[in-house]
Amino acid sequence: MTILETTTLETQNLTIRFGGHVAVNAVSCTFRPGELTAIVGPNGAGKTTYFNLISGQLRPSEGRILFDGRDITTMSAPLRTRAGLGRAFQLTNLFPTLSVEENVRLAVQAQSGVHYDMLRPWRTRRDLIERADAILDSVALGGRRAVAATMLSHGDQRKLEVALMMALQPKVFMFDEPTAGMSVDEVPVVLDLIARLKQDPSKIILLVEHKMDVVRSLADRIIVLHNGELVADGKPAEVIASPIVQEAYLGVTHKRSAA
Repeated sequence: MTILETTTLETQNLTIRFGGHVAVNAVSCTFRPGELTAIVGPNGAGKTTYFNLISGQLRPSEGRILFDGRDITTMSAPLRTRAGLGRAFQLTNLFPTLSVEENVRLAVQAQSGVHYDMLRPWRTRRDLIERADAILDSVALGGRRAVAATMLSHGDQRKLEVALMMALQPKVFMFDEPTAGMSVDEVPVVLDLIARLKQDPSKIILLVEHKMDVVRSLADRIIVLHNGELVADGKPAEVIASPIVQEAYLGVTHKRSAA
């Protein structure tokens, strides 16, 4: 029997303090390939801060982050990206004056380890162009290759951000409220992209999302943060059905029987 090498991402007692405020408090969690984990909780629960700790935008006060068994706690965000952590932000993080194709081509070029060469312009690299074009087609942006990123609608900018992550071929995809600010018509396209990424059993997908219909449609697992602490972790049906989670963290009020 062939034993497949698998990626793991783990946080151990991860904690961060801002002055006297503990934003994330001793969160221990392990994430594995083939699983989309939704991270939910009320505003101020610590979800995005937890994401920022994992992706390297923040350094923890205590605890560790392990990736493939390697301690990356002090590793910079760019080095984590090179190691295989891909992050899409609530606010799009693009090269606004470059075209859609140029944005993706630069990511493809970076992932391939190809550097600028005056003697061989990038347009001669058909392999890079074809890969960039295939990614753009997969996110339904093939018809907008020549458009400057800044001219795209908010929804198309989010799709382009997913394309950039795909071009970098990360082991971990991290989405921070991917449907935020989108129109009703734009949401299904991005959700379909994430659903397709789920089909690759070698990838870990983490999703911060407030919309419970999105969580229900995509998540294999839900973890709930409240006041920076991990208070629930399990299958979506179990977590969503928990009265304490529904009342305290998802905003659903249960009627109580009369005494």
